[in-house]
Amino acid sequence: MTPAESDPVIDALLRAATVHIGGTHPAPLWGTGFFVAPGLVLTCAHVLAPHLRGDLARPVVVAGPELNGGEPLEARLHRWLLDSGPLPEHKVPLERDLALLRLLDRDAEHECVWLTDRTDYPGGPGVVQGYRPGEDDRPARAVPWKATARINGFDDAYGLRIRPEAEFPRGGSGSPVLDAYTGAVVGVLKSRRAGRDGGTAIAVTALRRFGADYQALTSAHDRWHGRSPKITGHNWIERQHRLPGAGVRTGGDLWGPRDRREALARLAAVHPPDGIRPVVELARKARGGVAAPPGQLPPHTWRDGHGLLYEAGQPAAAIAALHYLQLVAEYERARGGDPAALTDWVARRLDDVPRIVHTVVTQATLPPGLLHPAGPGGAPGARDGGGADHRIVLRHPLPGDGRAVVVVELEPVADAPTPRFYWRIRADDGQELDEPLHEEQTGDGVPPERLVAELRGPLAEVFAALDVPGAPAPLEVALPADHFDTAVHRWQLTEMARLHHPAYVGVRRSVVLRDITRRGEPDPVWCERWHRLSAAAKLTACRTPPPRQVPRVRQLVEMAPAGIPVLCRPAGSGAGRRTMGMALAAGHGVALWHTDIHPDTGCGDFCDEVHRGAELMLSAAGGADELPDRLRRIRDDISGSRNSGHWAEGVALLYDDPRRPLPADGEGPVDSP
Repeated sequence: MTPAESDPVIDALLRAATVHIGGTHPAPLWGTGFFVAPGLVLTCAHVLAPHLRGDLARPVVVAGPELNGGEPLEARLHRWLLDSGPLPEHKVPLERDLALLRLLDRDAEHECVWLTDRTDYPGGPGVVQGYRPGEDDRPARAVPWKATARINGFDDAYGLRIRPEAEFPRGGSGSPVLDAYTGAVVGVLKSRRAGRDGGTAIAVTALRRFGADYQALTSAHDRWHGRSPKITGHNWIERQHRLPGAGVRTGGDLWGPRDRREALARLAAVHPPDGIRPVVELARKARGGVAAPPGQLPPHTWRDGHGLLYEAGQPAAAIAALHYLQLVAEYERARGGDPAALTDWVARRLDDVPRIVHTVVTQATLPPGLLHPAGPGGAPGARDGGGADHRIVLRHPLPGDGRAVVVVELEPVADAPTPRFYWRIRADDGQELDEPLHEEQTGDGVPPERLVAELRGPLAEVFAALDVPGAPAPLEVALPADHFDTAVHRWQLTEMARLHHPAYVGVRRSVVLRDITRRGEPDPVWCERWHRLSAAAKLTACRTPPPRQVPRVRQLVEMAPAGIPVLCRPAGSGAGRRTMGMALAAGHGVALWHTDIHPDTGCGDFCDEVHRGAELMLSAAGGADELPDRLRRIRDDISGSRNSGHWAEGVALLYDDPRRPLPADGEGPVDSP
């Protein structure tokens, strides 16, 4: 095999796993796809979108010469990355252009490609196989084709650019892109360049955008390959041993494709990690405390963590891989799981390594604070002194304490006839980390009713990176006071929540609001009041305005240092808006209000309940930084009891810390020619 060619057996296996896609047979060819797990075909979303528009349950036909004796099989859309918005009329954005089809016949046998477990691409020769339409007299006939391809660049996180010498026919979208150096599929062909050779592919790492389905898919993929023939030489893993990227010896320490197959098959049986942080931390420790090379995407599964062990295009060393597997086993055991299948295999594999590797692996311990710190997630906490409930109350992150918050900035679009927002998502630890991670700052903006759908995917990605077990990252939403009644705590960031995981963001994590006009250098009045509030021993609920009075500036200015304004009415309009404006001008950084409708005839019994409940919550707190988590716990209790009439069900919390101000927007006068 020359460096420009693929292994002939892997070539045949890739062909067997590749299918052509169309409508009711016979029908013109829509595009190409390939099996990535039992019953699951991966293709481009734009291959399906024009045909499924208006009927996502429409049957789809997949066929291939080595599938079902050459007879077509029916499939239906399982998931695609177009769920978060309307179907595009024309070009589908690269990062959303993946779809999964599921066969209706669950017992159908087929080949599966081997998906890479790494996020970097070695940059060697590649091979693309797919289908094109037949000649004009037989357009419904799908004709197989093959082309060589070399990746020579990247587009953002998921795009792969293919050099111009490759020519791709119509119908090739959805074809697998194979790295001939490692024998792994690294991409999905998206498009050819108009009027020229070359094209664009989607890196298979974009599958991580499927969330929980990505975990299920990769686990099924690794279990399938773990059960495949081991010695015949006619499967992906055995042939990969013959390739240049199979493995190198480093002091007798070899980690080859067979090891990888066995390890990933056993990792697939371990419970998924609790977010991204455990995978990053365990991979870092397995690498000797050295972070993965720059440019790596956040890992979502234990499989992804294995992919972080590669260094500069070289395979992982056995000492790093076995250390990582043992750390995963220790993590699973600490969570109450049983990693026996994994530890038994690691023990057998240790018979083949030098003594030093055996010692490092058998003495593996989890990084400090990963599972059971003094406060959940390592966050400083306080015991709740209320009755028999002794749960830890998490304090809101302080600047420089190493804990980050997720900040969503919602900036109104100027002169829009109806409310619309530009948005930005940042992670802020009050120290070094304070940078935009996702944003939409151009165009017409997003209307309020579309905000949740727009933010759902980006927020899920950021939360997965920052959450730790027992201490999800708090969410701070900065928006104008006119929109303070946006019930952010009722947002559902999970389209289909699990039964044991409530969907409401305000139940799963602390949610507070901030004033987006407080950008840049904080006002001295705001800083002074925050300083005095932080020094107070006990917090006091101050009914604002007092009963049977209209709001006045002096009520807010003269409020005691430990006083917290509590409004039993919405803060975005009417008397509540005037009161909130006075509170912000007086430097208040903490306030509570009820976002739902207030009676026109004045305060009633429910208003009294709101003030009594707020008074009890504030008096039990050991400081203002406990309030976000105390309110979250009350929301959790409401969710469990389904008490729609609870005083706190519609309550929002302003928690605007001037020690972590929102960054200035950078706007100002500019020179004009």
